Amino acid sequence: MAEINWDFPSPHLLPVRVEKSHIDIMQHTNNVVYLQWLEAAAWDHSRHLGLDEAAYQRLGHGMVARRHELDYLLPTFLGDDILLATWIMASDRLSIRRAYQFVRPADGQTVFRGRTQWVCVDIKEGRVRRMPAEFQAAYASPLQIKE
Repeated sequence: MAEINWDFPSPHLLPVRVEKSHIDIMQHTNNVVYLQWLEAAAWDHSRHLGLDEAAYQRLGHGMVARRHELDYLLPTFLGDDILLATWIMASDRLSIRRAYQFVRPADGQTVFRGRTQWVCVDIKEGRVRRMPAEFQAAYASPLQIKE
């Protein structure tokens, strides 16, 4: 395993392996898979912070994507192991911003970077709402990086 230079300290990591179902006609991982990995990494991190699907239901609120920025840097191929890293960059009463960096540990190459703005919504009404106190505490960012 090569040395990995993370964009920010203390990433939350989710390991994945490129499977046959991820491969497209170009013989590399399809771009839609990276978007699915963003969501998987965000959910894994949320669960780690104590906010799983049951907590969202209990609190009647959830986080939905408002904006994605996706940078595909290098292709990945069948059998590649990838580390999905995510950080909460900033948070306020309504939203959080996450950064993502996907790295192939075999060579230490960053293959993808992304950013997402997630906003809190009332699940029943589908309207943007202030995050419940549990969300604000869990999603408080130690980084608070201005972009």
